[in-house]
Amino acid sequence: MKNLILAAAITVLGMPAMARDYVSIAGSSTVLPFATIIAEQLGNNPSYKTPVVESGGSSVGKKGVCEGVGTEYIDIGNASSRMKPGELGFCSSNGVAITEVKVGYDGIVIANSKDGIPLIISKADLGRALTAKIPQEDGTWIDNPYKKWSDINPDLPDLEIRVMGPPTTSGTRASYVEMVNEKGYCSKDPIAKAALKAAGEKAKVCRAMRTDGAFIEAGEQDNLIVQKLQDDPTSYGIFGFSYLDQNSDTLQGAVVDGTEPTFENIADGKYAVSRDLFFYVKHEHVGVIPGVQEFMKEWTKHWGEDGILSDAGMIPMPEEERMEMIRRIETLPALTEEDLK
Repeated sequence: MKNLILAAAITVLGMPAMARDYVSIAGSSTVLPFATIIAEQLGNNPSYKTPVVESGGSSVGKKGVCEGVGTEYIDIGNASSRMKPGELGFCSSNGVAITEVKVGYDGIVIANSKDGIPLIISKADLGRALTAKIPQEDGTWIDNPYKKWSDINPDLPDLEIRVMGPPTTSGTRASYVEMVNEKGYCSKDPIAKAALKAAGEKAKVCRAMRTDGAFIEAGEQDNLIVQKLQDDPTSYGIFGFSYLDQNSDTLQGAVVDGTEPTFENIADGKYAVSRDLFFYVKHEHVGVIPGVQEFMKEWTKHWGEDGILSDAGMIPMPEEERMEMIRRIETLPALTEEDLK
């Protein structure tokens, strides 16, 4: 049936069946290096072509896998933020069913050059530094007035606040603003809580990042942020832990809420800014595009504590979670809105 659906979709578009004989994947820049490793492993099998893995951000991955059925659409979308009900609704409107597979965990770090001043900061102060609006005791909100880190807390560096990070299409950005700006700052700060209550707003309004130059959108390529930090020891950057892990000779991660961003601390749940990593596979392409099922199975061979993904900086799931994800890969349960509650 799946073959007939995809073949029909391709025929309508006037394209020959099997116009693509490799797996097409896009999405999160955080998941990108891990998915690339898996693609290369599958490419070692002469029966399959090496899958093509592209970036673009989590929203690109989730939207791309849901856009439609046919070889012009990707087969798998990578994401470092979980699909939302509205995004799943877009899938349904296009006749696409998907399965959600978690592949591991990652920490979001704020890092700088080892030639610069290390940042030891609370999650609340980090949110206060970069959120667009700051609440006042009279219940009003003003544009963020802080110019230097030391303006927020005298124990912080006497440097201008300049942080490079991902754009709004990024799952890293979505996870960061939720965990740091919203939950780490606005949901706990007494002045912010009172101002939110007075305005009848929820803390998610605090997710907006500054646009006055203190926060700089540096695109989806985390390697570009790494390169800029290596050249400028006065700036900081926000990206996934794996990029810090792979550049630990030149970069240092900020200590957040008293905890360093290390493999062990993220795995133990001690590090304050951690999130899940996913891919979403389109049912209608499984068994039709060569290698989709095999690509998913390839993940399961390498995501343990001693696997190549762990060596690359991905934090492995506990055994019980891994077994559940293997079950999903084998049975392909369709993701529903109820699952996302």
